[in-house]
Amino acid sequence: KIAIMSSKHKPLPVSFGGITKDNVEQLRMINTSCFPVQYNDAFYREAVDRRDDELCKFAYWNGFVVGAICARIEPMPTHGETAPANANANANANANGSDDKTKKEGEEGSAASSTSNGKPEGRKRLYVMTLAVLAAYRGRGVGKALVKSVLDHVEENIDTPKFRDVDEVLLHVQTSNDGAMRFYVDGFGFDKGPMVENYYRRIDPPHCYVLSKKLR
Repeated sequence: KIAIMSSKHKPLPVSFGGITKDNVEQLRMINTSCFPVQYNDAFYREAVDRRDDELCKFAYWNGFVVGAICARIEPMPTHGETAPANANANANANANGSDDKTKKEGEEGSAASSTSNGKPEGRKRLYVMTLAVLAAYRGRGVGKALVKSVLDHVEENIDTPKFRDVDEVLLHVQTSNDGAMRFYVDGFGFDKGPMVENYYRRIDPPHCYVLSKKLR
């Protein structure tokens, strides 16, 4: 689970670097170590092909990869607050979302003239797909630094063409992952939204909560 940094430990002075075809296997290694689900090759190809070092990045300490975050911009769904296409895990140890999930028919859709949650046509959100920190480095502010770096980048560029249609940040957290919920709600001001039943397959419990943060 995502751990809140203890006052007993000083935060690690991490640096950041992008995910490329030459280092993407390190992302696979971190995800395999941290999550109870396996990601298919398409997930890693997408992380490389996106070439967005500000939304998909590694955290380095003393030259070693100790954590990673992957986020993407996607259209608001047309049928309420549901799972994004190819949803993935989001945690420091326990899955909060995964591509190994059950998606109900009709949940996904591209932006239409207006969405059921009242958003106008063409609005988007930033979806945090994964946040992972190797076990030996948890509680040292690595996850916090990764999330903050992404949120700071969005805030600083909110009026640019890339982000001007992005209204919120969203992720899914397994209902049993209290640490992750505290991490996002207490640490970053996310709102705890509705529970989505049977969001996961082969993970117990299979339910998740939607966490979101308004950007406008």
